[in-house]
Amino acid sequence: MLDYCSIAHKGGIVLWSRSFTPDVAQLASSSTSPVNSLIREALIEGRTADNKYEKDGYAVKWTFVNDLELIFVVAYQRILQLAYVDDLLAAMKRLFVQYFQPFVTAFAQSLHDITTNTAAIQDTPWNFTKSFQSWDVIFDKLLKGLEEKAALDRKSRLRSTVRPTFETITPPSDDHDTIPSIDPDAPQDEEQISRSVQALKNRLRGRGGRRGPRGRGRVDVAGSRESVADSDSDSQPKRKSKTKIQRKWGDEAPTESDMASLDFSEKVDPSAMDTGSHDLQSLVDQSSMGTRTQDGLYEVKDWDFAKDRNVRDATDDAIANALKPLDAKLSTESSSLGSTFGSIFARLTGSKALTEADLKPVLDAVKHHLMKKNVAVDIAEKVCEGVGESLIGRKVGGFQTVNNAVRVALSTSLTRILTPKTSTDLLLSIRTKLSSPLPSSQQRMPYTIAFVGVNGVGKSTNLSKVCFWLIQNGLRVLIAACDTFRSGAVEQLRVHVRNLSMLGVNGATDSKGRVELYEKGYGKDAAGIAREAITYARDNDFDVVLIDTAGRMQDNEPLMRALAKLVSLNSPDKIIFVGEALVGNEAVDQLTKFDRALRDFSSTTSVAKGRGIDGMLVTKWDTVDDKVGAALSMTYVTGQPIFFVGCGQTYTDLRQLRVSNVVQAIMKD
Repeated sequence: MLDYCSIAHKGGIVLWSRSFTPDVAQLASSSTSPVNSLIREALIEGRTADNKYEKDGYAVKWTFVNDLELIFVVAYQRILQLAYVDDLLAAMKRLFVQYFQPFVTAFAQSLHDITTNTAAIQDTPWNFTKSFQSWDVIFDKLLKGLEEKAALDRKSRLRSTVRPTFETITPPSDDHDTIPSIDPDAPQDEEQISRSVQALKNRLRGRGGRRGPRGRGRVDVAGSRESVADSDSDSQPKRKSKTKIQRKWGDEAPTESDMASLDFSEKVDPSAMDTGSHDLQSLVDQSSMGTRTQDGLYEVKDWDFAKDRNVRDATDDAIANALKPLDAKLSTESSSLGSTFGSIFARLTGSKALTEADLKPVLDAVKHHLMKKNVAVDIAEKVCEGVGESLIGRKVGGFQTVNNAVRVALSTSLTRILTPKTSTDLLLSIRTKLSSPLPSSQQRMPYTIAFVGVNGVGKSTNLSKVCFWLIQNGLRVLIAACDTFRSGAVEQLRVHVRNLSMLGVNGATDSKGRVELYEKGYGKDAAGIAREAITYARDNDFDVVLIDTAGRMQDNEPLMRALAKLVSLNSPDKIIFVGEALVGNEAVDQLTKFDRALRDFSSTTSVAKGRGIDGMLVTKWDTVDDKVGAALSMTYVTGQPIFFVGCGQTYTDLRQLRVSNVVQAIMKD
């Protein structure tokens, strides 16, 4: 049965609602209710393509009436598979508009008048309970009819189910292919029979031949399998010993002095290196250096798609060309009305209500355009479905009207998806934590950021770029080398720390002491190293700890559990997923599984229950030009912001994303 049903205006006013169980009597007013979560996480952010939302054991479905700006919502327990919900929403929409369209139109007009005259709503009292009293009767009859029909359908399916007839069947053997097939009519000697019996005994004792070509026995002409133990030992080669023979260099094993002479992994003190011979200019691109604010804060540059380009308006040729068939159809329908004044007026003002059939060719062209921009296929389809839902029922006429409607709807949808719902100001979060008051007996903990992602996306390189940005803002940074698996990972970070120590604040003066590496070598527990690094940073007055983790594929459950252990044990302030701008559909799979694994595996502890990804850093941004669809795919999947994008090989090649710039790049042909 249903739990909740409502009809609301897009302005936020509930016209009618019904709660069916006492447990959900406050479902509409509670801030944590599935309906309010639906508004925050789906409707406002433009994620309306699926028309189904799940939250806290509830499933929520909805539909729109765009010309009246109405939203019909139905909520029920997710465990119940109610097949009539879609029919209920469609019937509710049709009947409610049929009976109450004049009333809703007048109400919508009064809401519009509020913007110009605040007293307009007071002049006309709106009593929804009295106005929709007849709707309760209509809804009860509709719901009762659909429930009875669903019950009859279930009974008919049960009656039509054909019960299987059971026959006496001899069950096959568990290991049919290993049983010796013996023809009782074929002549067999005593030796052959004894070999077959022995093979059968060996199989029953667990020592028989294996299935397939890897079986260790041999099959005779009669098809019986002979075990290795019974075969002629002289005709079979002896099994090699599994004991690994120690490798020797020359005539004898190497001594400790020999090993020491071949060990090139000795730690090097950065202060003992010749800094004068190092080309510092190759580490910093002065043209891509950030700017200083009036408060002295160092801000990285914004990624500007329109720089050094002749960018046209956001209306691209692909969408305009896709609208031509619809424009021709509208013109044909309008011209068929005749040349009277009324038909001319209708053609000019627009009297065609867009239908799903009208928008299908247009939305197909928009979907292909988004896919060319490197947007994942599933995300492109959902975005187009959301745009279509916002346009169905809208009245348009001329080409310009349709063009403008599609362009505005697509731009609005992209903007809603890309607009972050949480703060992207990492520097503000860091300073807030460092400046918060603490008891005198408690030491201040550093701000910790964990970088996670798949193999080879550039986590260590872009971690060093973020470190450079933090150093420019006067913060002391400790880099924790928690990639204890990949060869050279610790040495790579050691080189970055050396370079950053030489660059210093403003990229010119020495900043020794502002950045340091904490490492314990290879083969150690990454979670334990991160915990020791945070403790070391707390005791030595470091402001920020950047945790570098090993790359891992999203389907590797043991490695994902190890990553969740690091998160649970250390509870970092931010978990940043590092992904490539080059990936399309793979970005959705990577982010979805990383976020799900972290939430599932870290929820077993109380330290970081259900912790997921807090944001993204997209690398190799300079390789995609205007094909920036990965940003849309990543944001759509997680709902989390993109903090930075990497666009080069120097420490200053870090950019911030502006929503308008990304939308412009996606819309442009």
